[in-house]
Amino acid sequence: MAIIKFNFENKNLAPVEVKASIGDNISEIADENDIHINHNCGRVCACSTCHVYILKGEEYLAEISDREEDFIDRATNPRINSRLSCQCELTEDSKDLIIEVLVPDQSRIIGHEH
Repeated sequence: MAIIKFNFENKNLAPVEVKASIGDNISEIADENDIHINHNCGRVCACSTCHVYILKGEEYLAEISDREEDFIDRATNPRINSRLSCQCELTEDSKDLIIEVLVPDQSRIIGHEH
């Protein structure tokens, strides 16, 4: 099992650590653990509302596609470590593997609550 540590730009939210396995993706893991990350397109890589920053462990996630890169360009404040959480599938796991994610302030995103 790997650990995914969610950190938040919204400092009113405490970091959360959850377990993950090969094939899990960050967006679904967040939902399963009551961590709010918008996904207005239904997790099909057709918007940028599930944009996150990968702080550590990107090498354990599926490679970024050209389509994902195109949508990241449309996200608010994209950075070199930006990813769409719906496309971040865990490709390896071990007890020592930690992926750190920074979730941007979701209040700035127009969308529905999940």
